[in-house]
Amino acid sequence: MNVRRVLAPNPGPYTGEGTNTYVVGSGADVLVIDPGPIDGQHRSAILEALGDRTPVMVLVTHTHSDHAPLANSLARHLDVPAAGFGPGPGFKPDRTLSDNDVVPFGSTELRVVATPGHSGDHLCYLVGEELFTGDHIMGGSSVFVEDVGAYMTSLRRLQELSLRTLYPGHGPPMHDPQVVIADYLSHRLEREGQILAAVQSGATSVAAIVEDIYAQVDPQLHALAAVAVRAHLAKLDEDRRVRFDAEADAVRPR
Repeated sequence: MNVRRVLAPNPGPYTGEGTNTYVVGSGADVLVIDPGPIDGQHRSAILEALGDRTPVMVLVTHTHSDHAPLANSLARHLDVPAAGFGPGPGFKPDRTLSDNDVVPFGSTELRVVATPGHSGDHLCYLVGEELFTGDHIMGGSSVFVEDVGAYMTSLRRLQELSLRTLYPGHGPPMHDPQVVIADYLSHRLEREGQILAAVQSGATSVAAIVEDIYAQVDPQLHALAAVAVRAHLAKLDEDRRVRFDAEADAVRPR
């Protein structure tokens, strides 16, 4: 199967070198995955990558602003549907997708794998043994998550799949999928342990935990780090290991 990456010109602390848009398919009928932000240069690059091939659909993995906003206008230009889990900022799907939905294209098909965690609307897309992971797994970087429990469940689900390559929303492809997935799970468990240790050592707020365990991380990323800490604390509270007051951003041991 042919996979062509078109890198969006949106590098930054949250996006790395930029968002990966993928044109997927070996024949005349192809798919576009994660068209990215509204940007004329990037739109032209996607159209150039398509050439004379016929797109069947424009898909988004989730509705964050670096992945989805170009989808509707690009789909209208190509006269094909835009598809994803549901509406979000700057995106309204012509077709909504659910877990295990199938999208035929050319002589093959894409299968939808629901992977909530990074966001509630996150989907991965499986074509054969190639998985397009959006922000569920990113090349060379950990992922900030909204729901840690859901995220870890989604990672474990990927362990059940036969995979050859991961194509992330940011960063290079990864060719040892199960090793990568195991590393992501290990990282989450390690981070959970660090957060629990910080609380047991006297940290009483999200800000104090971020300052403690993200001290070596770019301060520009501390706001996202706080989101991750809150998600971990919510899970630890659900597991009855800490008491977390989300409104006050306050935490104490049980």
